[in-house]
Amino acid sequence: MIYDAIVIGAGPSGSSVALALSGQGRAVAIVERSEFPRRKVCGEFMSAVNLDLLDRLGGGTAVRAKAGPEVKRVALFASGPGPDAGMPRAVGDAFGRALGRDVLDGILLDAARDAGADVFQPWRAAEITTDGDNATVRIESKHDQGVLVAPVVIAAHGSWEQGRLPTNLPKTNAPHDLFGFKAHFTGAELDRDLMPLLAFPGGYGGMVWADRNRMSLSCCIRRDVLIRLREKGNASSAAQAVHAHILASCPRVASTIVDATLDGEWLAAGPMRPGIRPRFADDIFRVGNLAGESHPIIAEGISMALQSGWLLANELARFDRWDRAARIAVGRRYSKAWNRQFATRIRVAALLARLASHPMSAAAMNTFVSGFPNSLTLGARLTGKTKPLPIACD
Repeated sequence: MIYDAIVIGAGPSGSSVALALSGQGRAVAIVERSEFPRRKVCGEFMSAVNLDLLDRLGGGTAVRAKAGPEVKRVALFASGPGPDAGMPRAVGDAFGRALGRDVLDGILLDAARDAGADVFQPWRAAEITTDGDNATVRIESKHDQGVLVAPVVIAAHGSWEQGRLPTNLPKTNAPHDLFGFKAHFTGAELDRDLMPLLAFPGGYGGMVWADRNRMSLSCCIRRDVLIRLREKGNASSAAQAVHAHILASCPRVASTIVDATLDGEWLAAGPMRPGIRPRFADDIFRVGNLAGESHPIIAEGISMALQSGWLLANELARFDRWDRAARIAVGRRYSKAWNRQFATRIRVAALLARLASHPMSAAAMNTFVSGFPNSLTLGARLTGKTKPLPIACD
């Protein structure tokens, strides 16, 4: 089957670029290996600028109808009492909200399907070959296989994909590797408009109210710290060890979930891959975490995924025909646009992650933020919570 573009992965970045390209009248195929709904390790927060983007793409109404309450304050939950400050307002005085990935991904994929994209699910992309004019993607399901052809291939499958695709990232095994954990709770004692940053020895995390009265607690922890916790503790799982470590390190977290009920099982994933990567290589475009990944401490993963897909589609819209020369030009422009939009927040996130996870810094951070609570507001602004997207090209 022949298309204008093949998108591998139906998370927020893949669905975003598929929606934008379908809106341009392009023929789009989406290949997604997982069945939906699916739970994912993710902080689940979306800043307000993304709600406006979703209104443009389609899906905004459904997201607004199901998302959690507006997040109007940020806080630090470390070793002390937990100072808070106002979340900076986006254009139109809007605030961000959170929505579980088991809900969000389905909304976006349904919107892409309604916009005209062909969805292959559950299918996996097994091989990509290029000949200069078009790429051929061999896809497989449990009982069948097929071939898709298009001039443009967009990898949106995230940084944990396994297999032999040229876009897959190599595995690492270093003491400083970060592993992610996430759980939902009901009945938590957290103010509905508050999103606290959690700082504890060897890691960091966050909490926010999402959909269906679920509070999301997500966190990252270093591999070497996790190993030590499991060796010295009585936890039967890595998640239980992390849970106990956070409760012991952050009194405000303990009081928040002391009477809460775990909704579903803890999820784990990793290692994380923070950093900036090629956005166009081997004649394949990358969006989402494959293009670049910030430390989750700034809660910008979904934002960067949605916006990177839109940025790529915006640059592709400049060309009627996507031959090799056009793809190279788009790759250059997209890479520059991506850097302007995300590079600063990635660097700020790396600095904050080092500070938050250092064994000796939690108390110092708490003292500093208690004296200067507006530093939380400034941090939220520096990490892109209110940064607008470029105007779409005609």
